[in-house]
Amino acid sequence: MSSFCCSFRFSMMLLGLLLASSLMAASAGDLNQDFIITWGNGRGQMLDNGQLLMLSLDNVSGSGFQSKNEFLFGRFDMQIKLVPGNSAGTVTTFYLSSQGDNHDEIDFEFLGNSSGDPYTVHTNVFSQGKGNREQQFKLWFDPTKGFHTYSILWNSQQIIFLVDKIPIREFTNRESEGVPYPHNQTMKIYSSLWDAENWATRGGLVKTNWTEAPFNTYYRNFNGNACVVSSIGVSSCDSNSKTSTSAVSNKTWQTQQLDSKGRRYLRWVQKNYMIYNYCTDYKRFSNGRPRECKRSKSH
Repeated sequence: MSSFCCSFRFSMMLLGLLLASSLMAASAGDLNQDFIITWGNGRGQMLDNGQLLMLSLDNVSGSGFQSKNEFLFGRFDMQIKLVPGNSAGTVTTFYLSSQGDNHDEIDFEFLGNSSGDPYTVHTNVFSQGKGNREQQFKLWFDPTKGFHTYSILWNSQQIIFLVDKIPIREFTNRESEGVPYPHNQTMKIYSSLWDAENWATRGGLVKTNWTEAPFNTYYRNFNGNACVVSSIGVSSCDSNSKTSTSAVSNKTWQTQQLDSKGRRYLRWVQKNYMIYNYCTDYKRFSNGRPRECKRSKSH
């Protein structure tokens, strides 16, 4: 009986969080202030006076945008509505990245599907040019029916991936143990919609159906609390200056870690919705798992 009660209570807590997330409005603003469409030859568009951004993909090209600012740590929330229907072969991305061969990168990638099949959420962390830290999940809702909030929290202690405020992945700073961690390269926000039919859906077995094109993804309600770094290397967190994406008066993200409730949600997601974890891919890492995997399964 006590086990049932605990399970019921946890389910109600989760339901409450999901309802709160669905009603949450991240600080709405003009996306023109924070982002610029960088490619696609008109396939990316700002709509409703910058309140909505659309990326489009057809058999000629996809499209993408990037942030105007560069950051060194922050929390970044974006509401996204993914390509509906038969989106097989398409990939929508939302990520942070620096430049150069030894770049850092923190990835959300949403891999399209045949109609009726769930999306795959692909996550990865690169540090000093080294990636191969993939985890993949199915979602507990249809991400094409409405907007949902996808968040990256990045501070000096850890990286947390969240979906509607629910943590799905944590990557902890273990530099003291020889594990590279992204902490000294500034990164911009990027997003794109592009064709990856050679691998995106069931390993490339299901190809893009171009009769369904154009494929469209929509973005709104970006919210960022972050350290903006100027062209001369001055951080807004040092100077206490503010921009539309650096409300540094809210500094909780700088030291935020998962509390006991967050860890319960993380375990719930990873138990029920994780479909791939590089740390348990013994065939791939037959000569020894990555060092961080020997300490925790949550990476």
